[in-house]
Amino acid sequence: MTGEDSIRTPERARSFAKVADAYDRARPGYPAEAAEWLVGSGRSRVLELGAGTGLLTERLVAAGHDVLATDPLPEMLAHLRRRLPDVPAAVGTAESIPAPSRSMDVVVSAESFHWFDHERALAEISRVLRPGGVLALVWNFRDESIPWVRKLGRIINPELDPPDLVDPLRTSEIFGFVESREFAFYQSLGRPELLDLVRSRSYIAAMEDPEREDVLGRVGALYDDYGRGPDGMQLRYLTRCYRSAVTNQPPAPVVVTPVRELTDGEPTQAVPGLPATGHTEAPRRESPPEDTGTLLIDFK
Repeated sequence: MTGEDSIRTPERARSFAKVADAYDRARPGYPAEAAEWLVGSGRSRVLELGAGTGLLTERLVAAGHDVLATDPLPEMLAHLRRRLPDVPAAVGTAESIPAPSRSMDVVVSAESFHWFDHERALAEISRVLRPGGVLALVWNFRDESIPWVRKLGRIINPELDPPDLVDPLRTSEIFGFVESREFAFYQSLGRPELLDLVRSRSYIAAMEDPEREDVLGRVGALYDDYGRGPDGMQLRYLTRCYRSAVTNQPPAPVVVTPVRELTDGEPTQAVPGLPATGHTEAPRRESPPEDTGTLLIDFK
């Protein structure tokens, strides 16, 4: 996640539908410790916004959480359904969430909060959260302190400074203090995976074909210069995590959008375990263990 995916336009958002296969093949996952910090260790009812192909969803399910995965693009959710066939998945947006009021312990968003209409989305997220529930956000950033990674960034970035991705949450009157943590991990990449990783970026997907092929040619040449070892290239990521509890929750409406599950690419029956309308009593959530680590605030 860098500047090229931080510019929010409808066309750029829809471009992910064209690269869902490359996204699923090459995008990195998330460290288990990052997922635990975001959601906590006790079993929770979790709504994931912008779940994509299920990279974070997989971590949450493995940790024992009950997850409803949503994404505006059926092309992305089709991969999630193949990866995690038992996880309820629904087409939906952050501005119109297909879940009942006060039904979720945690709402989590990986690599997608910057695409939201923040005023509408934060109000809608607060609607589906139980009192005291948590909004958790996460992004993977390439570690451009490493020379070859910095060269990669210069090839694929549009020379724009990304905005402060978390500022809309920090300034929200609905949510409280924003905690943050940073984790690091490595992704092993061969030449095809590196090219797919670049193809999966919205900025690259939105290019005209000749321009895109020029960028991919330069990325391939970079791999040829640096990726000669038996393990290919090791791309270091910094996983930046944020969480905030809802503190000023507006009254919830009685009637909400029916929850529809995605099956074989189409929304069909209501998702098991979630009522289609009205309020619901969310199960009590165990509080996460007290965090004594240093809070690293990102002012990017």
